[in-house]
Amino acid sequence: MIDFKKVVGGLLVQQRNVSVLSKKQLKFVSEKKPLPEEIESMLFAWKVAKHTKSNAIVIAKGEKTVGISGGQTARVDAVNFALEKAGKRAKGAVLSSDGFFPFKDSIEIAAKAGISAIIEPGGSVNDKHVIEEANAQKIALVFTGIRNFRH
Repeated sequence: MIDFKKVVGGLLVQQRNVSVLSKKQLKFVSEKKPLPEEIESMLFAWKVAKHTKSNAIVIAKGEKTVGISGGQTARVDAVNFALEKAGKRAKGAVLSSDGFFPFKDSIEIAAKAGISAIIEPGGSVNDKHVIEEANAQKIALVFTGIRNFRH
């Protein structure tokens, strides 16, 4: 399936993402491994983020979205906005991002809010620093290898 979007001076054409992410595809990259219930929650948050306008950030507990942000121009702003929406419900929740984190700042912000696990595509030239920050903050970090940009 193909999506078409009118833009000034042209047309944006992109394949609709119909992929389904399974546990088998997950790459556990941090020292802390997610609990089974965190994995289920991350897979749920991943689905919601896939259908949210990029830069998408979804905060979830179980199969309930408690904070969401889409359409922001900067990923760190999207993280801040989603965490603001989640409020105290962010503590012990998981975070999903439709694109990789290019810097460790989003991990630091998520840790301060009490996020326990993060799922994101990986693939940044700074993945090593992001993983190091997740380890320092004792957050489980999972890479999917799949970017879900929706414009």
